[in-house]
Amino acid sequence: MAIEPFLKWAGGKRWLVSRFAHLFPATFDRYIEPFLGSGAVFFHLRPTRALLSDTNAELINTYRAVRLHATEIAGRLAKLHAAHGKAQYYAMRSSQPKSRLDRAVRFLYLNRTCFNGLYRVNRNGHFNVPLGSKIDVAFPDGALESAARALAGALLRTADFEDIVDGTGPGDLLFVDPPYTVMHNSNNFVKYNAHLFSWDDQKRLAAAVRRAAARGSAIVLSNADHASVRQLYRGFGTHLRLDRPTRLAADSRCRTETTELLVTALPKGTRGPAKGRK
Repeated sequence: MAIEPFLKWAGGKRWLVSRFAHLFPATFDRYIEPFLGSGAVFFHLRPTRALLSDTNAELINTYRAVRLHATEIAGRLAKLHAAHGKAQYYAMRSSQPKSRLDRAVRFLYLNRTCFNGLYRVNRNGHFNVPLGSKIDVAFPDGALESAARALAGALLRTADFEDIVDGTGPGDLLFVDPPYTVMHNSNNFVKYNAHLFSWDDQKRLAAAVRRAAARGSAIVLSNADHASVRQLYRGFGTHLRLDRPTRLAADSRCRTETTELLVTALPKGTRGPAKGRK
């Protein structure tokens, strides 16, 4: 049974699995995701074997900590919930805990209470997102424990995407969801992404994905619905334009429908829809 991701994440794919899960293949041997974020697709499919990766070391540390210490983390967040407020938020934001467990608790607290669940750091690598309006620090009973069970069969790595993609082959389902950068940046959100993931990275990713498909990997790739991205994947796979609601506007009345590009390249004989583990 699918479970909810325990992280909020800009560009998260809850909308994708809730509306378009049928676009994923039904069977595969191993699931690979090199841009993990909140892991919405992973938690929906709940594969028995997975390789989950991201360049964000704090993110991967949090996943590892939840897998090993879910109950303890849930208890500590429940205590922080009782004292949550502006002073505590900014004290936690400025703190720099050393232990892996303390770092994970801080990461989760900030993720649940910062503005829109954004993860952003300054040039010194310090988290700098302001306090948001959400006040639910504690998780529902059993939520982190369910996530820990889902992660039991996953290998977690901090790595560049190319190292991960180049290790895939027949029987692998590769879900690729990079930061949305286009050739000509058109808004501040995309410009910020370009600092994290440049257009050269987009080209490097496209080349790696094509190599993976040639080796027999099943590919599902989400990206910006932009002419430059469509050109980058010209002649590769099936291109679908998917409608989705926007999530970044502070005022919910300003959130509208937008589109994203989904590119699928599945080996012959592959069938859908995907089915989560029961």
